[in-house]
Amino acid sequence: MGETGNPQKTGAAKTDWMARWQKVARRIRVPLGFFAAALYVFELWRRAPHVAAVVWSLALVLPGLGLRGYASGYVKKNRELTVTGPYAHTRNPLYLGSMLMAAGFALALLSWPVALVLAVGFCVIYIPVIASEERFLLATFSGFDAYCRRVPRLIPRLTPAKQLSKEGPAARSGRVNGDERGGFSFDLYRRHREYNAAIGAALLYLSLLFLRPALEAILHGVR
Repeated sequence: MGETGNPQKTGAAKTDWMARWQKVARRIRVPLGFFAAALYVFELWRRAPHVAAVVWSLALVLPGLGLRGYASGYVKKNRELTVTGPYAHTRNPLYLGSMLMAAGFALALLSWPVALVLAVGFCVIYIPVIASEERFLLATFSGFDAYCRRVPRLIPRLTPAKQLSKEGPAARSGRVNGDERGGFSFDLYRRHREYNAAIGAALLYLSLLFLRPALEAILHGVR
């Protein structure tokens, strides 16, 4: 008979592997961002975007922006376990909003290379980040485990999950933003500077409209 594995060693090995992955993700995040931006410009130079594709992309980008803005007005990072608003539907509405926006801009370009790089970037960077954040929340808020059982990690449930009780174990170990006061706060939205996402999206759409003509004018001037 073979020897049975030690659960503690298995858990430690999994934690060490995830920690190494997170270190790699932090190191490649910026280079991958520059590579995605360069590929975006190249694809935009290679062919002009179709107006219909740009218009259809708004069906993903605008909901993504709205979801990120909505979620930022609820979350109190590292201070409370937020279970209201969009967090009653998905545990990671900010990341889901980012995914929708990225998919929208890939659609605007009709570019499979850009879509592939963005998908790989999400898997390499966001998956370990989500895992790390969930470990922190699990260690900080005793109600997080129960919250996870009711709310999916990413793909949202259609109906909001039942709120955690203020008198439950979560209320005794870490605060839970799940009572009637856990509504949207424009002050939190401004504090998290989520308006930068809208500014970035506007600049990307401006690039879709004007970057290619500007590059062509520059090249003609050089010639």
